[in-house]
Amino acid sequence: MIRRNGTRGRNPGFSRSLLSRYLLIIVIAVLFLPVLFPLSLIIYTLSDHYHWKFGNTASESEKAFRPYSNITEMEKMWHKEARLLAGKSDREIGARLKALGDRYQYASMFWVNGEGITRLMLPPEKKAGPEAGADNDATGGTDNGATGRTNRTDIGATVPARWTASQAIAFMKDSVGSDPLTVVAFIGDRADAGEGFMAMRVPKSVLPRNTGSVPLALYGLMLLVLLAFAAVSWLFFARIRGRLLRLQTAMTLDGRDGLPATIPKGKPDEIGMLEEAFNTMVAELKDSRRREREEEELRKRLIADLSHDLRTPLTVVRSHLFQVGKEPLSQQGKESLNLMDERIADLGVLIDNLLNYNLLASGRVKLSPGRQDVLRLLRESAAAWYPVWTKEGMEVDIELEGEPLVWEVDEIWFRRVLDNLYQNVVRHAKGGGYVGVAAEDRGGVRTVVIRDRGKGLDEASPAKGAGIGLAIVDMLLSRMGLAWTADSIPEGTSVCIYPKDRG
Repeated sequence: MIRRNGTRGRNPGFSRSLLSRYLLIIVIAVLFLPVLFPLSLIIYTLSDHYHWKFGNTASESEKAFRPYSNITEMEKMWHKEARLLAGKSDREIGARLKALGDRYQYASMFWVNGEGITRLMLPPEKKAGPEAGADNDATGGTDNGATGRTNRTDIGATVPARWTASQAIAFMKDSVGSDPLTVVAFIGDRADAGEGFMAMRVPKSVLPRNTGSVPLALYGLMLLVLLAFAAVSWLFFARIRGRLLRLQTAMTLDGRDGLPATIPKGKPDEIGMLEEAFNTMVAELKDSRRREREEEELRKRLIADLSHDLRTPLTVVRSHLFQVGKEPLSQQGKESLNLMDERIADLGVLIDNLLNYNLLASGRVKLSPGRQDVLRLLRESAAAWYPVWTKEGMEVDIELEGEPLVWEVDEIWFRRVLDNLYQNVVRHAKGGGYVGVAAEDRGGVRTVVIRDRGKGLDEASPAKGAGIGLAIVDMLLSRMGLAWTADSIPEGTSVCIYPKDRG
């Protein structure tokens, strides 16, 4: 019986439980999200201002690209300059555009007066990208008005000398979403001013690479958080799985005493409580096994001592009964004397069975199986019991003809098996008046069959005991590699003995 232990079923506490640990992982992941967004925006802003697509990181280049870092501010600046140039002369407008060209060195500029004539074209002083080469040092421009002639190179045929309405519309259409980025503003910043317009064209290679898109840093940080959460969760459950597998291994492997071995105690959580309960169970099982062995040894010693102590008085009693039987007695006295002698004989058989069972159960009996003709053993044993059967008025049917039946048996103990079975027939089935011993073919295997016509094993019998004789039969046949069955019906019982490995 397993004793109750005060630690069994104890709650480890929420702070130490597996649920609290996993909730802590989730809470940390959720609380990190508010920090994730501002952190990504800071990284995005720093990247927008100081890191460019073509990898130019020199301080002078950073200064040159800084005006292009914010497109919105650049457009506001262009419209403000156009508004300030309202009513200015051609020379003043040209001078202002040149000043802006010095600031926006990678941009090309031009302006058109109210009559649709291009007055000034300023190509970029520097080119962005690997094709810059020696052109970065080129200066000059084309001045079609009073501003005079410069030595800048032409910005291309995309800017006509005189503009028509269709050319202006086509220019606006081609500039939408194309490279370079084109910013156009009316002089005076009003369409009805009638003073023309000015345009600035900026190659997209100098613009911020993340312009108009969600910051890649945000995606990167979110992916990093998700990966970290997945990794921590995997480690959490991997450790739980490892501890459960260790517990499973401890449950399936037997120690030297046939019981599972204890396992080291882990953390004080749910699995730790399970490990502690498992160790407690193993300890109690070992204690129970030890007490069982002690009780078994005590029982065997008691049976052995009682058997030896009972044999001597029984022998004395039987000798005196023999002497009394020589005296003149009435018929009733003789019958009583015979009945006492039979009961004492039965008691002697019981003592022999107890001794044999005790020896077999303790493993002190060593069988020596050999190839024996079982039919010969059956004939000899039946011949020894034949006088007993005939004395009881039983019909004897022996059918042991045919080829020898060779099994691996111990001759002495196989005879003891037959004696126990024949004795059971005499004690419990002599009322049927029949005993049969035969060797039959059942399922392709020759089988020994012992029959009687008693009332069956389930019927009560005055001589019925504790079944020690049949227990000895089962134990001996099993150790000799044989099996047996008892088919009992009210019309009789058939005991079949056959090899274990029959199909």
